[in-house]
Amino acid sequence: MKKKKVLFIDRDGTLVIEPPVDYQLDAFEKLEFYPGVMRNLAFIRRKLDFEFVMVTNQDGLGTSAFPEDTFWPVHDFVMKTLAGEGITFDRVFIDRSYPEDNLPTRKPGTAMLTDYLTGDYDLSGSFVIGDRITDVELAANLGCRAIWLHDGCEGLSPELDGVCALATTDWDRIADFLFAGERKAIVHRVTKETDVYISLNVDGRGLCDIDTGLGFFDHMLEQIGKHGSMDLTIKVKGDLHVDEHHTVEDTALALGECLLEALGDKRGIERYGYCLPMDDCLCQVALDFGGRPWLVWNATFRRERIGDVPTEMFFHFFKSLSDAARMNLNIRAEGDNEHHKIEGVFKALARALKMAVRRDIYNYTLPSTKGCL
Repeated sequence: MKKKKVLFIDRDGTLVIEPPVDYQLDAFEKLEFYPGVMRNLAFIRRKLDFEFVMVTNQDGLGTSAFPEDTFWPVHDFVMKTLAGEGITFDRVFIDRSYPEDNLPTRKPGTAMLTDYLTGDYDLSGSFVIGDRITDVELAANLGCRAIWLHDGCEGLSPELDGVCALATTDWDRIADFLFAGERKAIVHRVTKETDVYISLNVDGRGLCDIDTGLGFFDHMLEQIGKHGSMDLTIKVKGDLHVDEHHTVEDTALALGECLLEALGDKRGIERYGYCLPMDDCLCQVALDFGGRPWLVWNATFRRERIGDVPTEMFFHFFKSLSDAARMNLNIRAEGDNEHHKIEGVFKALARALKMAVRRDIYNYTLPSTKGCL
């Protein structure tokens, strides 16, 4: 029998905006639903096979500081409103203690959730969704992963960073992640000439860690990650004592393979993308993830080198990238400053990639009349 997966969902700061003054949702005038939660959580409930479990700390509920008669009317209204949109909860757990009580029932403690620790649930495929570090800690204690409603992973220890599958303040992104999955890939390409390791997260935040041995090439590759909002790690050991050719070309091949693997069947993506100016230059990159590699290159350079990279290698980079990613690239660059010209091309590529890989789970179809890409 297939084990059930669970979404352990926080309330305040996750389903509703947490009142900023006293952190108590005890009056209707304080009630504000989290942006995007209705549409996306209803989609998740309808399309995916998760149990919905609410787990919330309500400090001092039932005391004079937080009387029950101020809590339940608003809470019941929240639950009825969510249910009216198709968002129902299988179980609701409320801990009433204060942090200083140190009770095991209070998040991140699991004492309220012992029914889910019997081995009958697929906790490795389950998630805690919440806005506080204690929600991430609860995920760690349960043996599942966390979706942290937070702008980035700053503030998490290395251990909790490994538990946090996604950090975002956007419920659209949460629904996309749960429905269509992660778009990550790792390629390790080793030849007699190069050793190339690339890790790519298409839906990242532009975090880059790049070292190819060529400073200007590193700077260009960083444009792809930063301006494409992709997390990109590239580590290359190449035969630079010979020249730059193999390092640049093999990096492009491995990066193309990463893109191809991460995008999978390309269902729901925009598929196309394009362009930008940079100071004196106009750089246009039109691309198509249609499965047919092709490069049109209209960029000429008067200098033999920019930084430590021969300008003739830029064509080879984009040709290899196009071939390995099976994408059509049409690149044009005009202007006077050679550095700006090629940097503009890399930035335009990044923006084109960002546009083309954008995924719409509400139109989760192949963008092709052929039925495959």
